[in-house]
Amino acid sequence: MRITASRRHDDFEINVISLIDVLLTLLMFFVMTTTFVQQTRMKVALPQASDAPSAPSADALVIVIDRAGRYAIGNTPVRGEGEPALQQAIVEAVGSNRSRSVILRADAETPNQAVVTAMDALGRLGFTHLALATTSRQGAR
Repeated sequence: MRITASRRHDDFEINVISLIDVLLTLLMFFVMTTTFVQQTRMKVALPQASDAPSAPSADALVIVIDRAGRYAIGNTPVRGEGEPALQQAIVEAVGSNRSRSVILRADAETPNQAVVTAMDALGRLGFTHLALATTSRQGAR
């Protein structure tokens, strides 16, 4: 007969190793099956290109960028440097007509930053019709 009143209590234990395995498997499953979508602020409709050259519009604003990254609107050089000077020159040349199409004519050796600065200035002013002038390669066919 047992005289002791105290009962032996076994420690209650939860084995969490299998739970961790299941959670890691689920995590890997969700990471592998997730589609990564790039969110952009600006929705862009990409233009279709053709072999036939198109004639520029007569009222298109032409911005020329030379090798050194200097800007000219038509044949008039932009005074000053940077985006503010370019924006001011564009406003003087165009006025309030933001629906006018713009053609960027950049030299092949122009730094990309000069072209991006011009595009950024046009975007900040509200221009939406932008074309990049190119020439066809000789013997490309």
